[in-house]
Amino acid sequence: MRKLNIGLSDEARQGVTELLNHDLADAYLLLIKTKKYHWDVVGPQFRSLHQLWEEHYEALTINIDKLAERVRTLGGYPIGTAEGFLKYASIKEHIGDLPLATQMVSRLVDDHEQIIRNLREHINQCDEQYKDQGTADFLTGLMEQHEEMAWMLRSFIEGESLSPDGQKPEAKTATASHA
Repeated sequence: MRKLNIGLSDEARQGVTELLNHDLADAYLLLIKTKKYHWDVVGPQFRSLHQLWEEHYEALTINIDKLAERVRTLGGYPIGTAEGFLKYASIKEHIGDLPLATQMVSRLVDDHEQIIRNLREHINQCDEQYKDQGTADFLTGLMEQHEEMAWMLRSFIEGESLSPDGQKPEAKTATASHA
């Protein structure tokens, strides 16, 4: 392979590639979970969650490809095996259980939030440690997408706990105690 001369040292490119492979592994596991929940969800919220998760897994699929291509752009090789994904991922599988729809949503929120925290750290490392503003910018875009997905999922859970007057039960109780 021809030596890359893009203004980043070999060490910086290797460090960034390592970060990207961790992000790729998390994205792949999240894709698997999202698809699994898309297939298995039941109950009165089936249709809305089924459609939402289809939108999410389609976006995740595109992002996975972009992550792998970013690794290749930097001269590295993306991980691409189940063993590699499990080794590199920070999110965990939930083997052998089939939660209710609200717990599915809650688990996906937790996973998106974990990925967001990781991406924030990786953005800082890319920018400050490795001086790779291109990857920092790329990861910022991914982080914003995960923030939006997490918000949509959190909104679903929060909607489940609203009282008939549209207020959260704990807010209603606090207001009543001041009366």
